[in-house]
Amino acid sequence: MAGKVVHFEIPVDDSDRAVGFYDRVFDWNLRREGPLEYWTTAGGEGEGIGGALTMREPEALGVSLYVAVDDIDVALQAIERAGGTCLTTRMPIPAVGWNAFFLDTEGNRIGLFQADPSASMDPGSGRSGPT
Repeated sequence: MAGKVVHFEIPVDDSDRAVGFYDRVFDWNLRREGPLEYWTTAGGEGEGIGGALTMREPEALGVSLYVAVDDIDVALQAIERAGGTCLTTRMPIPAVGWNAFFLDTEGNRIGLFQADPSASMDPGSGRSGPT
């Protein structure tokens, strides 16, 4: 799984309008996840990746892609050695895994994802601290 694009997020200004658009055009069957304006899809028929529509933040740079890695800390170090810029340290997605963001050498903002069901917001766990 490492090195594959595993998730995408598309920033939107109007979630109702965007959900309707992607459902009609691509039959994505988007569903709201939890209390946030976060609408997920497994994608269309056949192979592919899932993703989400998210409310646009003022600093949003467009569509976000997430690349799977086996060890997010090692990946962040490799990014810096190769000339990229780490924008964040690892951040927990409780009970799912870790994510972080970086800029590649061309200025593209890309996300990393490491699956880890034990990921927690608990600072006492030692798992959510900086890399």
